[in-house]
Amino acid sequence: MDNRPPLQGRIIAAHGRHFTVELPDGAIRKCFPRGKKSEAAVGDQVEISPQGTEEGSIDRILERRNLLYRSDDMRTKQFAANVDQLLIVIAPEPAFSEDLLGRALVAAHAADMDATIILNKSDLTDSLPQARQRLQKLRDCGVPVVEVSALEQDEAIATLIPLLRSRCSLLLGQSAMGKSTLLNALVPDAEARTQAHSVALGAGRHTTTSTRLYHLPDNSGDIIDSPGFQAFGLFHLGPGEIERGFPEFAQAVKQCRFYNCTHRHEPGCGVLAALTRGEISAERHDLYKRILAENEALQRY
Repeated sequence: MDNRPPLQGRIIAAHGRHFTVELPDGAIRKCFPRGKKSEAAVGDQVEISPQGTEEGSIDRILERRNLLYRSDDMRTKQFAANVDQLLIVIAPEPAFSEDLLGRALVAAHAADMDATIILNKSDLTDSLPQARQRLQKLRDCGVPVVEVSALEQDEAIATLIPLLRSRCSLLLGQSAMGKSTLLNALVPDAEARTQAHSVALGAGRHTTTSTRLYHLPDNSGDIIDSPGFQAFGLFHLGPGEIERGFPEFAQAVKQCRFYNCTHRHEPGCGVLAALTRGEISAERHDLYKRILAENEALQRY
């Protein structure tokens, strides 16, 4: 039996119930949660009991600053903790989903994270103007948009590094948007580290880990990479959290006549008045109503 005292570390990778924990001295241990339920996420600071020379058990998750979830009508999945900002990678081609982009932004705002849109493939000059136009309403809401081309690697790195410095950033994006190309430019050995992690887990050389944290080469910041997504459910959010996910509503909400206004049909609603004046976009308000209706429908079953 191993009677050594507990150690503290940070979860830097997750695959099912397998977690890779990095200790302060840089040592790595393969760890498993105690019991059947796993509540840990990449980015968590944890307390572990060492087992042997390379493994350990996760005894306790230390207090988090925030936690990002994705959910569907079947389950809620937490996948990143203690994140400073969400970087959502999109591109002019293939066409990005405004619905998915909007939902990811709602999740970030609801978790009190900053969010920035990375418009990749800016070299696609024919389709770039249309992508810019589609993003304009989000720019108007105060969401920063940064344009890069992963093909211009040095310029892309120079543009992104100031955003990443001294922060833990979650990199998120639909498939085929160039997220992996950007990650490999910022962290040149990212693919090699992923393969090494898979081998350590006994999961095979080509198994892609669900979520993985990388340190920038000069240790000036961290990037959490998550697999490409084609859905981003928000069933875990309550009405107040959904509303908070639309920061452009904040001033208008103060003008609502009723404290429990849902901003859909109530008389004296400040949000609906702002919508009529063109201060809130119809597309964003439609997304708000859609998310609210989906969550209400799920609660009825």
